[in-house]
Amino acid sequence: VSQRPKVEEYPNQTFMVVRMASFEKERLQTEQVTMFLGSDYVITFQERPGDCLEPVRVRLRAGRGRARTSGADYLAYALLDTVVDHCFPVLEAYGDRIASLEDEVLDDPKPSATAEIHEARRDLIGLRRAVWPMREMLATLHREPSPQIKEETRIYLRDCFDHAMQILDLVESYRDVVSGLLDVYLSSVSNRMNEIMKVLTLIATIFI
Repeated sequence: VSQRPKVEEYPNQTFMVVRMASFEKERLQTEQVTMFLGSDYVITFQERPGDCLEPVRVRLRAGRGRARTSGADYLAYALLDTVVDHCFPVLEAYGDRIASLEDEVLDDPKPSATAEIHEARRDLIGLRRAVWPMREMLATLHREPSPQIKEETRIYLRDCFDHAMQILDLVESYRDVVSGLLDVYLSSVSNRMNEIMKVLTLIATIFI
């Protein structure tokens, strides 16, 4: 379950590995989703119950949308697109967390803030490691011909690739903000220390 996201072509099927992200208990969680795409089937394996794919299942059960009528390759695209797009609410949660960290650092910098900043930075690096190879995988599916993927489905894969690029841009922006938060924290602590030193110097001068 520790494989990088990738795509491999076999004579009668396409094998894909992606990472599905979630935001649980203020931390990033990722799990591997493995997918086999054949001419008329899609098989997926996951690490644990619970995922972001329920909207696709609902459409399949209700017989709505193109997933029922456009073949297995479109269903595989729908699953990939859902996994990629689920990174947006995860990043939105991180945006809220970073905003609260920024308020804390500016208003009342505490030693615990450094640990939270490092955790946020580590999680964003983990998300980048999950999405970066998925971007390459989607580019491969879009560019290189595959007997399992029809030409009209490639247009949708291009859209999925664009979403992965947007996610990477957001991750890089948040990483820059988090790195700047550490500088802001150190600056705030230094300013408070200067104020304390002024008071102590004044008291020491009076006693002298």
